[in-house]
Amino acid sequence: MANALKLWQSMSTKPAGKWAFSRMICLKAPYFSSISPVFDELKANYCAVKIAKKRAVQNHIGTVHAIAMCNMAELAGGTMTEVTVPSTHRWIPKGMQVEYLKKANTDLVAIATPEREDFDWQQSGDYPVKVEVFDTNNEIVFRAIINMWVSLKK
Repeated sequence: MANALKLWQSMSTKPAGKWAFSRMICLKAPYFSSISPVFDELKANYCAVKIAKKRAVQNHIGTVHAIAMCNMAELAGGTMTEVTVPSTHRWIPKGMQVEYLKKANTDLVAIATPEREDFDWQQSGDYPVKVEVFDTNNEIVFRAIINMWVSLKK
């Protein structure tokens, strides 16, 4: 949706703008607020979302919970899709495959990009989005492919 991208472009350069934009997205989709995300970068074909390793997102062994990483992956992947898909189209997550690669012991950043950039917007179909979650050592701790179903608006 062009509106989300325009909002990001107008807010992200202002003091506390990234935080305020993140809160607005969480008002629209409240479940995402459970991880207190902050958008770091947003443009067509790219989204970066950060979360802090705090008690609310930890599991019983003190690492970031797997479902918190799924949550941030869906937020980054969905928002990237929203600002990438033409305004004549709609999308919805269809499925997600995840890999937990190592313990997430630090703050995290999720990077969402299209699996391929040559999607035929004239056809309805699966639009796979790759999301990689990095720790503060720049090591991948989690990877997901989210299949978004994209079709023309009715």
